[in-house]
Parts: sequence; structure tokens; C-alpha cells
Amino acid sequence: MTPGFLDTRSELLLRELAPQVLGAVVRRFSDFAAAEDAVQEALIAASLRWPRDGVPDYPRAWLIQVASRRMLDYLRSETARRLRETAAAMEVENLAPAADLESTTQQDDTVVLLFMCCHPALTPPSAIVLTLRAVGGLTTAEIANAFLVPESTMAQRISRAKQSIKASGAPFRMPDATERTARLVSVLHVLYLIFNEGYSSSIGPDLQRSDLANEAIRLARAVHQLFPDDCEVAGLLALMLLTDARRLARVGQEGELVPLDKQDRTLWNEKAISEGVALISQTLSRGSVGSYQLQAAIAAIHDEADRVEDTDWHQIMALYSLLKRISDNPMVTLNHAVAAAMVHGPATGLKLLEALDADARMAGHYRLDAVRAHLFEMAGDHLSAIAHYRAAAHRTTNIPERDYLTMQAARLAS
Repeated sequence: MTPGFLDTRSELLLRELAPQVLGAVVRRFSDFAAAEDAVQEALIAASLRWPRDGVPDYPRAWLIQVASRRMLDYLRSETARRLRETAAAMEVENLAPAADLESTTQQDDTVVLLFMCCHPALTPPSAIVLTLRAVGGLTTAEIANAFLVPESTMAQRISRAKQSIKASGAPFRMPDATERTARLVSVLHVLYLIFNEGYSSSIGPDLQRSDLANEAIRLARAVHQLFPDDCEVAGLLALMLLTDARRLARVGQEGELVPLDKQDRTLWNEKAISEGVALISQTLSRGSVGSYQLQAAIAAIHDEADRVEDTDWHQIMALYSLLKRISDNPMVTLNHAVAAAMVHGPATGLKLLEALDADARMAGHYRLDAVRAHLFEMAGDHLSAIAHYRAAAHRTTNIPERDYLTMQAARLAS
């Protein structure tokens, strides 16, 4: 989609509708890869026409119509699919007016699309990246950043995943209960990554993308309805609510980053906090504990502290220690080091960070430099802190984070 044609409201509307339109087109034509291309063309058409003609009364139906006609053009060009073309032509050329079409497309196919992208024909990593692209609407660069791999590598993975879905001939339908359970781990991981990209955008001028965070929460609620007794589903939803509750306080008046210890806690969403705390309290009492539940419990401790000084860092450190045992995620080690520094001092935290220097996933990642800078500042080593703040600022691709890190270095240098 060419940037700059649409106002912010229309841009957000297109982002919200894109996975719903893709689901409807895949359901109609049963060709995932071609449908995604058709939807992308429809979004481009909207970005060009809507500023001139205005947003249509039924924007989703408008997009479905345009994408469906693009699909018809594609099918006409495939001589080996003449029978399928005939069926598609009969359907698409007789499309009802937008108002009528909208009334017949009220079904939200996003959850179906979510589970389809996590099809067993794909490896779990391939399922996750495809879903981030199709459901989350993330760019290849954003997905590559989330997985700590080069963009070219991620582009190849996405392409292979599309071809695998196409070759599988998977029907567009909600899988049965057994299939849903088998795909659940991938589904949760996808929603977790979509939410993280929404809460802390990896690239661009905005610190947060509320459209992605809101969509992740909405889908997590839908999955929770399908699996009301699954503790990790509830844990993920609780984690999202407890983290998103701080959204307003995390951004200053000029769009700048406000770190957790500087936030105005009166701006936190008490309703979301109450719901999240209730969810995690119920799940933790049921027995086995997973990574999303532990992360939600940590978020709850932060949210329930009236002041930053009241934060129970001993409990947070203990929870991160448990999380490290069940998760091979370097970000967990990073956060555990911060918690350890708050309990035992910065030297302990800096020592724990050394384990990440040999982790290829963290090589050159700005968060490692940012945490080192913070801990060196705590230790009073301002020269080292300045060097790492500057290194982190150079490596991040998010402009508000870059500005914040640059400002921290300048503050210490003055």
C-alpha cells in the first residue's frame, strides 16, 4: 500500500479489514496465495480511490468485490483451470450491490484464517510467519525483526509457506476440536507476536500500533471462547490485557517513549488490569503453569504496584527464574538480568548478560545494548552507559525508541 494517500483513520480501517477480506476471498476461491495477492491489489486500489471518492458505505464489501474481480482475472489467465474459472465467473459477475453483499459477508473469517495458517502441512515456524503476514498484516521486515533473522531469509520462508498451503489443498473451514488443539501452540505464539509488534513497534515513526494490539486482544478473546479451560490461552489474554493497560502512559505528548518507572500510573487502564488479574489468578490455581501465565503474573505485579518503589522485584526475579527453565528465549534472560540487578545490584545483572553475547539471536540487537546501558548507569559507569546507549540508538529501527536512547546518552554526557 502506497503511504501518504490515506488519512490515519482510513489507514487503520484498511489494516483492520485486510484479514477479514482475505478470509472471505480464501473461503470463496480456495487459493490462499492468489487470494492474498488479490487482497493486496484491492488495498492499493482503496488507497488510491478512497481519498478521491470517499470511503464507501460498506468498505469491507467494496474490498471483497475488488479482490474477487482480481481473482477472476487471475483465474482467466490460468488455462488449466477453465472449469474453476467458469464457476468463479458465474459467482463474481453476478455480485450483488455492496449493501446486499455486506449483509451476506458479516461472518468474520479472521479466526478461521488464523487456524488455517497454522495448518499441519506447515512447520510451526512457517505457520507462525504466514499468520503474521496474513492475519497480523505485518511487513516482511517486521516479521524478520521479531524472529531476529535477515529480511531476505524471512521473505523466502513466507513464500515457501504460501506454496505449502496451496499444495495441501486445505479447505477454508474451522478445523474440528482435535485439529484446533493440535494447532493451538502456533496460534498462541502468533497472537503473542502480533500483540508485541502492536505494543512496541519494531520499525517506523510510531512507538505503538494500537490497531495490531487491539486485533491481537480481540482474537485472543475469540480463542479463549473456543478453549475456556486452557490455562495458557487465559494466560496469554491476561498478559495482553495487563500489558496493554499501560498503553496511554507509555507515550508522552510528543509521541516520545515514557519508560515504566516514569509513567503516570493514574493513566493505566484499571478495568483491563482488574480483568487481567482475575484471569491470571484463576489460572495459576489450576496446576501446571506455562510461559504465558508466568509472564502475565509478572505483568500483574508491575500493574498492582501503586508506585514504582512498591514493585516486588524479588517475586519478579523468582518468576523469571522459573520462566528461564521452560523457555529458550533470550529476551527472558535479558529481563531476568534486569530483575536480578534490581534485587542484587547492577553488577549481578551485567554478569548475567554475558551469557547473551554468544547467542546469535541477540548479536547486534539493540535491546541488549539498551539494557547494558541502563545497568552501567545504575553502577555509576557513565562512559560505558553512554557508549551502549548510543550503540542501541544506532541499531533500533523505531524512531521514538531511537530518540529516547539518544537522549539518555546526551543526558549523561552533559
